[in-house]
Amino acid sequence: MARVDDALPHLMVVTGLSGAGKSQAIHALEDLGYFCIDNLPVSLISTFVDLTVRDEDARRRVAVVVDARGGSKFSTLPATYRALKRRKDLRVTLVYLEANEATLLRRFSETRRPHPLGAGRSAVEGIVEERRQMAPIRRLADHKIETSQLSVHDLRREMLVLGGGTDAHAPLSVTISSFGFKRGLPTDADLVLDVRFLENPHFVPTLRPLSGLDARVSRYVMRAPEAGRFLMLTTRLLRFLLPQYIAEGKAYLTVAIGCTGGRHRSVAISEALGRALSGTRGVQLRVRHRDVADV
Repeated sequence: MARVDDALPHLMVVTGLSGAGKSQAIHALEDLGYFCIDNLPVSLISTFVDLTVRDEDARRRVAVVVDARGGSKFSTLPATYRALKRRKDLRVTLVYLEANEATLLRRFSETRRPHPLGAGRSAVEGIVEERRQMAPIRRLADHKIETSQLSVHDLRREMLVLGGGTDAHAPLSVTISSFGFKRGLPTDADLVLDVRFLENPHFVPTLRPLSGLDARVSRYVMRAPEAGRFLMLTTRLLRFLLPQYIAEGKAYLTVAIGCTGGRHRSVAISEALGRALSGTRGVQLRVRHRDVADV
């Protein structure tokens, strides 16, 4: 059963140490449909909430990143956060990201970016000073995430859970694309399957002018036992693979189905595969035909 406050607009405040992964965290929330702003001044948070969360025409899930880049006003975050928590019309979550000193130094070295508090001092000194300044905010956090041992994908999964529930994942956008080998492979293909082993309607005079979108062509292609078996095995394969890609945090997957010209066999099979996979949980599915209009 959902908690009472789950129906309320949700504000997620993401903060923590520079280099701990706040940018990756906010990207994950954005993929979940949160309206996100990075490096928002603390003094503007309440105004931002009033203009977005409370507006019936705006997003009801928003997230902001606030950190040491905000300058001297950043010290007012604890008071601002407590005031937001007292509101009855809003659900507020404070997420604090941190990492050990060695990890932060390595990340700054890899990106070659200066520490925001490192002007006139070393990165180590900036890290130490930032950790001192962040201590009061860390104590307020609803969730603390230590990212030293987390990959980008691990952190993404953590944020998806916090942003959407126990099993939350951003939808996987799956495209099933028919194409003709004679015009080259689709440049965005992740998986390529060849159906040129099926009997070609191109050599049937009454079917040649048609495409695989026509029911007569589809029946011709699917009448072969090999076509039905191919469809069954491919559907099983994708039903196994799709949850694995979703768990890994993959955002896009293109399954390319090819025949010689891209007008008959690949189109019919792509349409059938789209129907077989329709309604797959966690998937936004579309079928497209790259070469169906080519003669």
